[in-house]
Amino acid sequence: MKKVRKFFLYVLLLAVMGGCAVLWLLYGSKTSNPHNYATVGDIPVPWGYERIAGDDAAFSSYLRSLPLKGKGSKVQLFTGGESRFQSLSYAVVSLPLLSNEEQCADVCMRLRAEYLFNTGQYGKIHFKNVNGKTMSYGGGSSRKAFERYMRRVYGVASTYSLSRELERRRLKNIQPGDVFVYAAADRPGNQKYGHAVMVVDVAQNKHGKNAFLLVEGNTPARDIHVMRNFKNPFRSPWFMLDEDADNLLLAVFHYKANELKHF
Repeated sequence: MKKVRKFFLYVLLLAVMGGCAVLWLLYGSKTSNPHNYATVGDIPVPWGYERIAGDDAAFSSYLRSLPLKGKGSKVQLFTGGESRFQSLSYAVVSLPLLSNEEQCADVCMRLRAEYLFNTGQYGKIHFKNVNGKTMSYGGGSSRKAFERYMRRVYGVASTYSLSRELERRRLKNIQPGDVFVYAAADRPGNQKYGHAVMVVDVAQNKHGKNAFLLVEGNTPARDIHVMRNFKNPFRSPWFMLDEDADNLLLAVFHYKANELKHF
């Protein structure tokens, strides 16, 4: 009798745990910033992982300090109203867009430029346009000049120029601040658009396996947001890196292994 009672208690415990897991999964998969984290760096790493500084610790720190909007915040379009497919967003970054042209590649350039501007490294702020010409910033500490420069860059740069300007990074060496990027011109067929997302955090376990967080913008221009990992919802928003993969599925976007790049 005792064995039967223990068995039923065990089954009941498993059922309760399973039900809690399902409820947690459904809640977390539909709610933006469900635990109300204040910054990217407040998002806990997967069990057994520790954050890495990367080659540029200051840039890594800046990206981890990006503020997040509160629980339940929606991704808003620059022109007003909520964007479609809110489930793609795990959390919304609290950083107002500068124009309706601030889309995916522009967001990656914006975050890099914001770091350099905020740390007084004005001479390092430069990007190439689609014709390969370097556009350098020369406005010093003026916020108005900086924003005017970025809006000018948005109009003449794209995934095409960004993918050609950045340098390749091997997957196993992924760092905060890296960019997954491809241009439509690099894909066979009739694909019209490229896409770019930025790695804003990386954590590693004792076996050298890497996990990473991504943020993106999109078309039409919308709030920068931390991407949700649909492949492993229980670890969302962390993506687990298979460094031997030829192709990666990051949320709903496919990237080739050679499309990880860095500034």
